[in-house]
Parts: sequence; C-alpha cells; structure tokens
Amino acid sequence: MGLVFPRHAVLTGAPGAGKSTLLDAAAAAGMATSPEVARMLLQSPGGMELRARDPLGFAEAMTEAHAREFERFSDHTGPVLFDRGFPDVVGFLDVSGLAVPTAIDRACRTLRYHGPILRAPAWADIYVQDDERIQDWQQAVASDEAVTAAWRRYGYEVAELPLAPVAERLDFLKCQLYPAA
Repeated sequence: MGLVFPRHAVLTGAPGAGKSTLLDAAAAAGMATSPEVARMLLQSPGGMELRARDPLGFAEAMTEAHAREFERFSDHTGPVLFDRGFPDVVGFLDVSGLAVPTAIDRACRTLRYHGPILRAPAWADIYVQDDERIQDWQQAVASDEAVTAAWRRYGYEVAELPLAPVAERLDFLKCQLYPAA
C-alpha cells in the first residue's frame, strides 16, 4: 500500500505574515496551489468598495470564490495548498462584528479540507500595509486571532508555521505535506 498524502492543505493566519510568499515558493517548487481569493476580489473592479460598503456581500463573494477553487481541485490526485479557506471567511465576519449566514456556515461544515491547516502567526518584522492589506498592526493581530478561532470552531487542528525565512518555511511545509514513509 502506498503513502497517502494530505489532499487539501491550507495556509491561514494573520494578514501580512508571509502566506502568499510561501504559496509562491511552493508553486515554484512544483506544488499545486490556489491563490488567496480575497486579494483577487479586492484587486478586481469594485472589490475594495464592496468590502467597505457591504462586508457581508464581500464575505459571500469570498465564499463563492473559495467554493470554485475547492471544486477546481476536487479531482486533483496530489496535495493542493490553498491560501486561506472557508473558515477564514467566518473569521472575517467575526472580526467585523457580523453574524455568520447559514450558507457560509454550511460551506464550512460540508466542504472540508483534508490536510494540515498551517497558521502564519502575526509577524511584526515583516508586516507591511499595501493597497489591499489595509489593516493596521492591531487589526492584523485581531484578524489572526479571529480566523484561528474560526478554524478551531469548525473542528480543525491548526499547526503553526515557524517565524523563519521562506526557504525554512517551505521545508516545514514539505514535511507536513509529504510525511516520511
């Protein structure tokens, strides 16, 4: 019998904690990856305005985008590394003070990731704001706490990525995705 690898691993955690950089390194190393859907939405026309004027609508759009990405990799035979997942949307709603709609809760309960959930903790040394990452440091820390709590609320174990250079984080990720025989 061959090794069974995790199928859907997720990078979660604080904004600006190096998730996208690690995802890019994983893709360059030949791993299947799925980008951060929130950033794609924010970069699309009207995305920043939607987040500002209708956070619930933005959360629903993120959930739909996560569902498309989840479906895109449903038949993929090897591991896939997702930049955030359904419970991250719940964390966004929690930190925004909004109730979780039934459809988003249902997605979190039924569309399950089967691989490690790796948290990039808030890391002040590398945190920078940009056009889409509008949270200040305290908001980034609060977001990290909210999304981590949401993952745990939906029954996932969350493992911490080391606060280390991207090459070391990539080695850690490979050990999580491709355990020794």
